[in-house]
Amino acid sequence: MNGYWELFLVFFRIGAFTFGGGYAMLPLIQNAVVDKKKWLSDTEFIDMLAIAQSLPGPIALNTAVFVGNKHKGVKGSIFSSLGIILPSFITILLLVIVFTQFRENHAVEAVFKGIRPAVVALIFAPLLRMGKNADITWSNLWIPVAVALIVGLLHVSPILIIVLAIVLGILYNRVIKKIINR
Repeated sequence: MNGYWELFLVFFRIGAFTFGGGYAMLPLIQNAVVDKKKWLSDTEFIDMLAIAQSLPGPIALNTAVFVGNKHKGVKGSIFSSLGIILPSFITILLLVIVFTQFRENHAVEAVFKGIRPAVVALIFAPLLRMGKNADITWSNLWIPVAVALIVGLLHVSPILIIVLAIVLGILYNRVIKKIINR
């Protein structure tokens, strides 16, 4: 049972000490499961993120489920999921109780305004590392930039982008690669 509690505690700590939601948790999850615990390789982590982001639900929970399952099976998924969910649940419950009393407090508002830029930096840091691990180079950097602009500015569904990427990947590997290798 020790491995299960280890999964729970790893994800509980991440959930308890991360501000900004699932994307802000990614560098901590990567550090814990790839660098420290060696439960996943860098490549497995990137592949898992692609799957976790493609599925409905919070990315941190999807990630916890994947890591738990990979490391300890279905029970591992349950323990890692509870570990990532409980801190947020407890925090939200306490905040609802306390925040209703301090809703108009300028100090509370200032704290949240101060946290926002740090959260953006925490999200950007793993993007750089994932870009290196995903073999993003100067010659193919235009692809993630274009996708980000299409999703962000044109409000195209990420699901559509993922489906299109799958179709293009299949076409490239089955048709274009054969033509190039002739």
